[in-house]
Amino acid sequence: METRQNKAPEQVDARREQSQAAAERAGKAGETRHGKKLGRHGHTSLHVNGIAPAAKEDVGSLVQKATRRDDRSILVICGGLSHERDFSLSSGHRVQGFLEEAGWTVSAQDMDGDLLGLLTDEKTRPDLVWPLLHGANGEDGSIRDILEMVGLPYIGSRAKASRTAWSKPIAKNLVRMAGLATPHSVTLPESMFRELGVKPVIDLLLESLGLPLFIKPTKGGSAMGCTLVKEGKDLPQALINCFAYGEVALVEQAVTGTEVSVSILELNGHPLILPPLEVWTPSGTYDYEARTTPGPTEFYVPARLDSKAMHAVKEAALIVHRVLGLRDISRTDFIVDEMGRPQFLEANVAPGMTDTSLLPQSAVAAGYELPDLYTALVQSVLDQNRAD
Repeated sequence: METRQNKAPEQVDARREQSQAAAERAGKAGETRHGKKLGRHGHTSLHVNGIAPAAKEDVGSLVQKATRRDDRSILVICGGLSHERDFSLSSGHRVQGFLEEAGWTVSAQDMDGDLLGLLTDEKTRPDLVWPLLHGANGEDGSIRDILEMVGLPYIGSRAKASRTAWSKPIAKNLVRMAGLATPHSVTLPESMFRELGVKPVIDLLLESLGLPLFIKPTKGGSAMGCTLVKEGKDLPQALINCFAYGEVALVEQAVTGTEVSVSILELNGHPLILPPLEVWTPSGTYDYEARTTPGPTEFYVPARLDSKAMHAVKEAALIVHRVLGLRDISRTDFIVDEMGRPQFLEANVAPGMTDTSLLPQSAVAAGYELPDLYTALVQSVLDQNRAD
């Protein structure tokens, strides 16, 4: 188990400098390639099901309420054995550092044989758990089932909602039933190609869906196994790449437009909608290579959308959050098409929290200090647990 005590002043200063550097990066992300600074949006006046949004004042109120922080123990679970282990460790340690800077007593624990003992032993049992496992076990509801069985409060969506969001076809169907657009797609297991033959199935896909296509595992994150297919000859290899990360492929029509992510934090039951963030890459898709390789990927906060499309994508993110039953924290990815209509791609119940991840960039661009924002979320969940 890795435990860090509250930092010495020079360590806190170093962390603050890192936070300021992240703010500068996010500020640059708000500039166009012509150098024009774009405006920033803090929160929205949207209401869904009569629930008013949270505002910056709610963050400040929760931060002030969070007293006796050093008496509260928070356990961050990160790592695991999925393909996204490194991302998870990075997210976990970043969150741990910011919470420690805010004065909380925080420890980080890998997903291993020591975990259950730590969760159940009265000497080590935390007051709150923040699961930051990416990929299987972290986002498919499994670790959340464990936390519910041992009776510990935690940050994030419940197990059932996590399983729903983790399965992209199920999430897409629920979102479509709620009236939102999502690209047309089909779901095919690897066994289908073996039994019917690769060429006949590929020919049928091309005839039915056309090009371009986006191929991705039905369950997974960090764009692993995802490929944008612009020519039919590249489809077989794209499917091979996909099946390396899962047994079932989602074959989706690729929509032309602006790739946008919208992050939501719930504070005492009220959604705080962070500024929509636009991702631009030369290839036209934010794939695994673009996420992990330094290069020309650009982020714009807020996204370069007109006011109507901006409102629509915020509203769509809030609807997705509600329809899928998500809570506390989520990030939803869209393509805003050429008509300004948000096309739902997927929802994330454990969004990345590294210094280059999308949610922290949106938060910094909106003017939030990450230690304060994470403190507000922690206090909100603690309050909610007492109310329950």
